[in-house]
Amino acid sequence: MTDPDNGGLVGVWLIGARGSVATTAITGAAALRDRIVAPAGCVTESPEFPDSGLPEFAQLVFGGHDVAETPLRKRAEQLEHAGLLPRGLPELVSADLSAADSRILPGIADSEQHHDRQELVAELVRDLRSFRQTHGLARVVVVNLSDTEAPHPERAEHSDLRSLRRALREQRQEKVLAPSSLYACAALLANCSYADFTPSTGARLPALDELARRNGVPYAGSDGKTGETLVKSALLPMFSSRALHIRSWSGTNLLGGGDGRNLSDPTNVTSKTSSKHRVVDESLGYPVDGRVHIDYVPDLGESKTAWDHISFAGFLGNGMTMQFTWQGRDSALAAPLVLDLARLLSRAHERGHRGALRELGFFFKDPVGLDEHRLPAQFEMLRSFARELGKDE
Repeated sequence: MTDPDNGGLVGVWLIGARGSVATTAITGAAALRDRIVAPAGCVTESPEFPDSGLPEFAQLVFGGHDVAETPLRKRAEQLEHAGLLPRGLPELVSADLSAADSRILPGIADSEQHHDRQELVAELVRDLRSFRQTHGLARVVVVNLSDTEAPHPERAEHSDLRSLRRALREQRQEKVLAPSSLYACAALLANCSYADFTPSTGARLPALDELARRNGVPYAGSDGKTGETLVKSALLPMFSSRALHIRSWSGTNLLGGGDGRNLSDPTNVTSKTSSKHRVVDESLGYPVDGRVHIDYVPDLGESKTAWDHISFAGFLGNGMTMQFTWQGRDSALAAPLVLDLARLLSRAHERGHRGALRELGFFFKDPVGLDEHRLPAQFEMLRSFARELGKDE
């Protein structure tokens, strides 16, 4: 890891900066810096990732965009009351929360109602450049943690940079880009690396991939792999290697909190369920029956329960089943991965990587540029990439 005196400060700009995941990440980074907590869940802090040249937690400077107005300190206290943050931790890092909160700017409330999308992107670019200049940052990483959007088709007019610029200029309703893609576009134009932690369209447009490569900026995504799908990607290689044919795989997810509320909208939930089920079909190489259901249960608060039922065929056609239950708190599972991605993307940008980083597929349900979903293979790819990042230039 780099010396904070030599590596420079790294900005971490969070879209949805006052949400549960962002608040947990900001609070956790300060606690890790001060060695108040152990780095449980931080992949890049494990012994598998020595000397990768990643920025230290003390080098991270947080800011972001959000439409919410609840101060970070208040949000952290709410998470403390819900049992997600350790008792007393928000008080211990209150100065860090206040500092980060002062760097949060109003986000995109509704891009479809904005009359000049080109100016909207330009304003987002100015916010990012001002953040970098004001705080003397060597690099900035933008991470999208906002609410999941309804599926946004990748239209032909967004297939190259020229058509993308035309879509931004025109005011025709059918050419509106998703807010996540506007944020991604602004990040790449401002020379910031970018990560899609949601299943929203984001940078997954051919024109934005072209922009990233042209500007020499790396990006990664999409849809952070934190719970049920993490278990799936670990179990699937077991069935494949034992030549056990999976007949069906169905799951039910019970969610509380803001994520559950957002996904209770049937137009939004499709993006999430599609990325969840794609892991199974693409890992096995054949279609599997079954669906993933997501239900909003307010009483669960910040917790999540997932139950899966797997039917498979063994020797001589014997039918068998497996079931598992996953219970956890998504924000506590996601936050350390957000910190991992910020550190890895910053270092990758420093080392000259550009375009989609398939090597970071380990972190995502629907990894851009990568068809490999088996967790051990993804982890080995990530380890090799981290070793490369740590090599002397």
